[in-house]
Amino acid sequence: MAIIYHNPRCGTSRKVLQALQDKGLQVEVVEYLKQPLGRDALAKLIADAGLSVREAVRSKEALYTELGLDDPSVSDETLLQAMETHPILMNRPFVVTEKGSRLCRPAEVVEEII
Repeated sequence: MAIIYHNPRCGTSRKVLQALQDKGLQVEVVEYLKQPLGRDALAKLIADAGLSVREAVRSKEALYTELGLDDPSVSDETLLQAMETHPILMNRPFVVTEKGSRLCRPAEVVEEII
């Protein structure tokens, strides 16, 4: 069983989902833009993946700079709140399997946990 926090409009996310399915895994697809994660779930997912909160923010989104999140003094709490409020700011895709959690960017990272 695997869980993918997925954006169907993202090529990397689609590629990772296909890799999971090709391995024969049952996949729970969570479209996080439709089912946003709460602050605590985000924090756990990010920590379980071994990332800092800043590493998990999608800095390529215009909203990232519009909200001033590119300022290095912005706290993890502020970043988490921004991701909770604006789920598009969550980098993707995150995948969780029995072997661990990863931000699968690039897509090949998924191989570490399948």
